[in-house]
Amino acid sequence: EKYVHLFIFSLSTIIPMGPEDVLSKGSGTLCEALLMVQAFKGEIICPNKQVDELSQFYKGHLLESETYIGGKVECLETGVYRSDVEYDFDLKPSAFDALIKNIDRDLLFAIEKEEKKKKEQILNYDQVRAEIVSKLEALRDRPVRKEKPFIYHLDVGAMYPNIILTNRLQPSAIVDDATCAACDFNSASNGCKRNMKWTWRGDYNPASRQEYEQTKEQLAREPARDDLTFNKLPEREQAQLIAKRLKTYSQKAYKKTKVTQEEDRRNIVCMRENDFYVSTVRQFRDRRYDFKRFKKDWGKKLSKAKEQTEKKHCEDKVLVYDSLQVAHKCILNSFYGYVMRKGARWRSMQMGGIVTKTGADIITQARILVEQIGRPLELDTDGIWCILPKSFPDKYTFELQGGKSMTLEYPCVMLNADVDANFTNHQYQELVDAKTGQYETKSECSIFFEVDGPYRCMVLPASTEEGKFLKKRYAVFNFDGSLAELKGFELKRRGELELIKTFQEEVFERFLDGNDLTECYDAVAAIANYWLDVLDTRGETLDDEELVGLISENRNMSRQLEDYGGQKGTSQTTAKRLGEFLGKEFIKDKG
Repeated sequence: EKYVHLFIFSLSTIIPMGPEDVLSKGSGTLCEALLMVQAFKGEIICPNKQVDELSQFYKGHLLESETYIGGKVECLETGVYRSDVEYDFDLKPSAFDALIKNIDRDLLFAIEKEEKKKKEQILNYDQVRAEIVSKLEALRDRPVRKEKPFIYHLDVGAMYPNIILTNRLQPSAIVDDATCAACDFNSASNGCKRNMKWTWRGDYNPASRQEYEQTKEQLAREPARDDLTFNKLPEREQAQLIAKRLKTYSQKAYKKTKVTQEEDRRNIVCMRENDFYVSTVRQFRDRRYDFKRFKKDWGKKLSKAKEQTEKKHCEDKVLVYDSLQVAHKCILNSFYGYVMRKGARWRSMQMGGIVTKTGADIITQARILVEQIGRPLELDTDGIWCILPKSFPDKYTFELQGGKSMTLEYPCVMLNADVDANFTNHQYQELVDAKTGQYETKSECSIFFEVDGPYRCMVLPASTEEGKFLKKRYAVFNFDGSLAELKGFELKRRGELELIKTFQEEVFERFLDGNDLTECYDAVAAIANYWLDVLDTRGETLDDEELVGLISENRNMSRQLEDYGGQKGTSQTTAKRLGEFLGKEFIKDKG
């Protein structure tokens, strides 16, 4: 029996801690432990844990909280989208003219930058080019059409880590003019100052600085607690009392307690800062890619294995490399989230904001193109679910000298060429000679879209409220009928009502029935009507045992029962009743 998941053991080979500590600590703590080890190896002094100022102000107003605008998630369409059903497309001819104009740029990008080959090595370049242009021209000449679609997920591989690597982003590299003025390299000719945008958002009290000072004076004249005056209280408690009193005053004077403000800001990113943070991220990304490749290689060996011992060996290798790549993915994604963790040693709101702003700009650019050549269905922080006409250029094979070949995925290539043109960092600098302080400048862009699909079907449910869409809630099916991805549904969660999970389990496979949408919806409605009848008749047709199973749910309590006080809920009620039956000792612990 497996008591500890392979993932935990894999994580323990990366983090300098035992499995028990890895299990009990959050990803931010684990990330910081790793960075401290890397800093020690690089002979870098670890900074102290950062502490926020107790009272911060924005244009003379007391600031309650501040953060940055993160990645945008948006549902654009609802319904059932299947690869065997025709849909309406209203395409933009100008977009196809632009794609035809950039065809050589896009193909050469795939050959030279992605695959590191030369155009001269391609034997059938003109033939592939002509096929793609022919399809693009046909789509341009008949933009309003009804045809079967390709269902794609166009997502950026390891987007946030690759944005960090492309732009040499690290907390210590976010500098101001004062820092640059004291730097030996402070010269425009060095090109080491990269200006990057991000969007700040803050909640502040509408009261002015003068009203803040008056509130503070008023509190100073009042008795506080335990015969202590206001000025004798700890500074944190003083700040809390001022904020509380000011909020009450603002409610009466301004009829509101906070104002939310968004503001576009720019910060300088130093291209010559010691790159230990960036190097650590790069090491993890490259090692994850290695483990993913090893997993793929052993998967191929497993499919060819004939003897049982050989199969078992290949299966073990696939499991090990899969758990290692997942462990590296977990830590890799934490490098971005860690910079906004309270009390972190390497903390930088500006860096977090730059990463998400750049990511949002990349997805927005891709969305603008997809809206003109197809139909976007759902936006994630790092990708787009969409349908493109089946006549849109898809996969092609370039024949190379020496008998080898190279696969080209055109939807991916056209997006990557745009990203390379608009998001490449031409100021990236690497230290060449530490003694003379010589740096080499180069262009860097490791942000690439990947194409997942095509898929057989995608289901996006509608909201019960008119005019609203449900974000991060969809089901995607492979061509063999299996679920490729399920997000936001109760079926995937623990602790939900068994009745809902059973209904979803039965209804999902019905979305693949029928030859058109009408027949599909009829099949789905049949399942829905059955369960509506069960609800209307209060389960008359079901056995008692089956009915009890359907109206039960599995929940855990994160705290002890007494910690919840008078709070009501199914978990608390069940725990109290169990205590009445089995005794108080049975429910004294959490869980």
